[in-house]
Formats: sequence, structure tokens, C-alpha cells
Amino acid sequence: MARSWTKTDLFAAYVGIALLTWATSLETQTTTNLTVYATSSFKAHSLISTVLVVQGVVLAVVKPPMSKIADVFGRFEAFSLAVAIYVVGYIMQASASHMSTYAVAQIFYSAGQTGLQILVQIFIADTSDLLNRALVVTLPDVPFLVTVWMGPTLADVMLRRLNWRWGYGIWAILLPVAYLPVAVALFTAQKRAAQRGLLYGISAKSSSRWQAAMNIWWGMDVVGLLLICVGCSLVLIPLTVNRETGWSHPSLLTMFVLGAACLVGFPFWESNKKLAPQAFFPSTLLRNRTVLAGLAFAFFYFGAFYLSVYPYFQSYLLVVHHMSVAGAGRVVQTFTLSATISSIVASMAIKHTKRYRRFVTAGTILYLAGIASMFFLRTERSSLVTIVVSQCLMGIGGGLAHGPAQLGVQASARHQEVAAATTAFLTFLEIGGAVGSAISGAIWSNNLPRSLQHYLPAETKAQATAIYGSVKLAAQGWPRGSPTQVAISHAYQDTIRQILLVSMCLCVPCVLLSMIMVDHKLDQIHQVRGVVIGNSHNDTDDSLLNDDE
Repeated sequence: MARSWTKTDLFAAYVGIALLTWATSLETQTTTNLTVYATSSFKAHSLISTVLVVQGVVLAVVKPPMSKIADVFGRFEAFSLAVAIYVVGYIMQASASHMSTYAVAQIFYSAGQTGLQILVQIFIADTSDLLNRALVVTLPDVPFLVTVWMGPTLADVMLRRLNWRWGYGIWAILLPVAYLPVAVALFTAQKRAAQRGLLYGISAKSSSRWQAAMNIWWGMDVVGLLLICVGCSLVLIPLTVNRETGWSHPSLLTMFVLGAACLVGFPFWESNKKLAPQAFFPSTLLRNRTVLAGLAFAFFYFGAFYLSVYPYFQSYLLVVHHMSVAGAGRVVQTFTLSATISSIVASMAIKHTKRYRRFVTAGTILYLAGIASMFFLRTERSSLVTIVVSQCLMGIGGGLAHGPAQLGVQASARHQEVAAATTAFLTFLEIGGAVGSAISGAIWSNNLPRSLQHYLPAETKAQATAIYGSVKLAAQGWPRGSPTQVAISHAYQDTIRQILLVSMCLCVPCVLLSMIMVDHKLDQIHQVRGVVIGNSHNDTDDSLLNDDE
């Protein structure tokens, strides 16, 4: 569709994308601080963990169908659907009268959020050449540098002057307004493309309703999408739930086996031209070593992240280093701030060097060094400066590696495959994060109670279960320096070191995988035609993409 863009359309679209990313970034930083007040009003905290499990699955499984909808029906239709789902989530959250409605609202919210995320990435891939894409792809992250400080303040204002419901409801108004420039630009460009005969597939006329239905069935690759979505769901739910229940329930093991079978069957289905004539994940990508290495990289990278930064780093800071909630939150956010800045610097360097792999490798080494420094230096005697430096080192490495790795996967795909390659990369990120979170949860739930029983003095051993279940009690229940408080710190320290050890092990393959990826000369690959950010190309040259198959 890039051949139907005008410079005015493209400018308007990117203004809209900027508004969208600012709105969603500020919304995320605001509503995160409202969740506890919303759930408290329903007196139903016990359901929060279940909601989080479902949210994690939604984040992983919505990306593939949303990407396919964009390819089959159009970018305008897909964006509009994602925004509509997002708005429904806001409205349901704001109007929820009981916890079950609020829980369902979280599903709609997560689906709209992750759908919009993948569509923004696909839009950027559609409208930028490879040499400039590394810089443009950082656009959605830039608002975080400001909104991370604005969000808590806005939430506080909402709670003091209005109520938590307005903190959700206001975004049902602001998000559609922010989307208008994108909608107008996409609709105009898509209509112009249709008039020029540049759109194909579902939009073409069908001789009958049955033929139209079949076109949609094969165009959407329904079976392939079901295999990947159902497979991810059946694997991720048991991995997340078993941290509390173990594998004692046969249903969890059955779900996991069936999910694994679906995921194993997915590549076989996609590689069969008769079964999947319009495959979501083309067989050429299944044979592309850079794409496969990039997907594995995404999995291990985010798995290591969810073992080292989330979800227990903040608890560690509260208990072992006696930080305030605000102070611990700022230290945790150091990773994202440094990663955002380093990703912008890396994208500028890529535009100059026209290569990407060296940044992936160097960033991964720094990422591993940051985790290692956290492992060796994260003790109760560590200074705040030491902790922040280790977080910055890890963040700089992550910023150098993440974006360029995604760029390498995109560079290895032909234009018509870029959306699928991007979706697969981001989906593997989410799967890796879910697995990393499950592993860290399992280590935490198995090791911390044992360590508390080992370290606690006799007079407080009976409170081990209560201490394990309450960060507030662990952090504030006893005076600093008291035998019980020191024992709790030792237990937290032992547990966090085990989690970091696994994180380092997951990070090592990332270094090797980065070296497997082909270091494409980005200015020699032209995937897009028409008006784009960068050079405007009238011809495509995908011949170089066969080198790494």
C-alpha cells in the first residue's frame, strides 16, 4: 500500500501514531496505579492472579490473528478493530459493578493493547526503509521517558478530585481522538490503492457468498492461527498456574501436552501448500536461519528479563534495601529508561554503519554482564549506586540488542512476509516472558518458604507463611537490624540469587544466536515501494534474502 501514500498522508499518519503512542503510554502509567483501588472497591483481591494469567496469554496469542486481519482485510480495518476493542475495555473497566466484569474488561483491554502494538510495528515496517526503520521503530518507546513520571501524578489527581473510574473512562474518549489522524490517512491511502488496483485478496469481488467465505477461510489461515493461538494458550496457562498448584492436577499436564502438540504441528501445517495456500508464517521463513535465530533470541532475551527485573526485583528492594515504594519503582524503571535511550543511539548508529548484527552481539554481552553484576553484587550490603549501575548496564545492553534483532528478522523477510516475521518475533518475546515469569515464580514459591524456615529465629518461625505471603510484613514487620529482619533479608537474598543464576543461563544462548544471524547490508535491501520514510524505491530487490536460507 506504500505506493498509494502521499507525503501529506504519511505525515498525518505519523502524527497520529505519535499521538496514539503518547496516549497509550500515559494511560498505562496512570491506570497501573489505579488497579489496587479498583479491586479494593470490589473486595475481591483473590481473583487478580487469575486475571493476570489470562492477560499474559492474551498478550501472546492476539498478535498473530491481528496481523493476519491486517493483511487480509486491510490496515485501516485492523487498526479500527484494535482501537474499538481497546475502548470497550476502558468502558467496561470504568463501569464495572463487580469483579467478574472488571476481569473480563482486562481481557478486552489487553487484546486491544497488544493488537495496537503489533499494528504500529507493522505500519512502521510498511512505511520505512530498512536503513531508517531502526530509528523509526523507537517512536513508540520515546513517550515513556516522560510519561513514567507523569502517570503516577495523574492517577493521584484522579483519585483525589474524581475517582478511579474516571481514570479508566477518560481514555475511552482520548484514544479515539488520538486515532483520528491515523484513521483518515489509512482510509485515504487504502481507498486510493483500491482505485489503482493495488489491493488484492479478500477485497476482490467473489462470485458467491460461499466463495467469499472460502476466500476468508484460506486467506486468514484459520487452522494455522488456531494451532498457534491454542498451542500458546494451552502451554502458557499450565506454566503460569503450576507455580501455585504444581503439576499435581492431571488437567494441567494434559493441557500442556496438547498445547505442545499444537505448536509442533504448526510448522508442518504452514509448510504444506495444499493445507495452507496463504500461510500466516510462510515456509520460506521456516527455513531462514536469521529468522529462526532471531525468534529464539527473542524468547531467551525476554525470558532472562522476566527472571532478573520482573516480577520480584521491586520486592527485593523493598525488603532487603528498605526502599520506599516510589524509590523502588524508580530503580526498577532505570532499565527501561536506559534501554530507551540506548536504542535511540543504536538506531542512529545503524543508519550510519548500515549494519545491525554488531549491535545485537555487543548489546547481548552488555545485557549478560548486567545480569552477572546483579548476581554478584546484589546483596544487602550493596550501595544504591551499585544497584542502579547494574540496571543501567543491563538496560543499555537490552536497548542495543532488542531493536536491531527485530530489524535483522525483518531484513531477512520479503516485503509480503515482513508482517508475519514481525508478529512472530513479538509473539516469541511474550512467550519467553511468560516462561521466564513462570520459572521465577516457581523458584520463588519453592525456595523462599524453605529459606525463611531455615533463617528465622525460633520465636518467629511460626510466622514464615505470613511473611512469605506479605511483602509489607516482610519489609515493615520488624525493626531494621533485628534478628527476624536480618533473617528475612538473607532468605530474600538467597532466593533472588537463584533466580539470577537461571537468568544468566538463559542469556548465554542469546550471544551465540546473535552470531548466527546474517549481517545484512541494509542499504542494499529494498523491501518497500512508493513514499516511505527514507528513500522512495520504485523497485524491490529481495535477491539478497536467499543467502541465509
